[in-house]
Amino acid sequence: MSKVLLIEDEWQLGQIVKDSLEMRGFEMLYAADGKEGLRLFQEHKPDVVVLDIMMPHMDGFTVTTEIRRQDKTTPIIFLTAKSQTNDVVKGFELGGNDYLKKPFSMDELIVRIKALLQRFKEAEAASVSGAAADVIPIGQYMFNYTKQTLTRNNNTEFLSHREAEILRRLSENLNQVMERKTVLLDLWGDDSFFNARSMDVFITKLRRYLKDDPRVQIVNIRGVGYKLIF
Repeated sequence: MSKVLLIEDEWQLGQIVKDSLEMRGFEMLYAADGKEGLRLFQEHKPDVVVLDIMMPHMDGFTVTTEIRRQDKTTPIIFLTAKSQTNDVVKGFELGGNDYLKKPFSMDELIVRIKALLQRFKEAEAASVSGAAADVIPIGQYMFNYTKQTLTRNNNTEFLSHREAEILRRLSENLNQVMERKTVLLDLWGDDSFFNARSMDVFITKLRRYLKDDPRVQIVNIRGVGYKLIF
């Protein structure tokens, strides 16, 4: 049974989501503010976190920052009001994995939760098997996909889930174009303008991680996608 931590200050919505997910077989933890949500995360180690952005005592961005200091891999889904949509780019930068705009359907939320849990389960299983193919040399760096790390000269950068997924696709298509639309559909579910902006944020962060080896470049192929070269 997967354990979901829901952090949502709208009590009525929180109860509806909690009850609906429990009816579908999830074990639920619920907090009505960010501070209590962080405490529950630390005590119970959920499999996935679903949280609002605007909350009392501690907002969703601060909660995400604190979670990522302790845990680099637990999936995080943001719940946002339409007026907060642009803030989700910041959420992705902090380590979020997905977002859902209010109002949303329970079926869509469940699909997002299950998709993230499945991807993380597969990565964990591959890590346990010790598949050597998941350690990929990129110039002076060693990229470990299953552990979501990028290492150079004993310095290790921990990647978010989406950063690792994008870098894996770039490395698999070395010196070839990785089509932007394909990645957006695969990781975000659609290729909307907003999601394309989010992807640009991740590409910028990956370039920063790889900047100490000048031979390694992520090149923008205008209107098509990106190419990793070294």
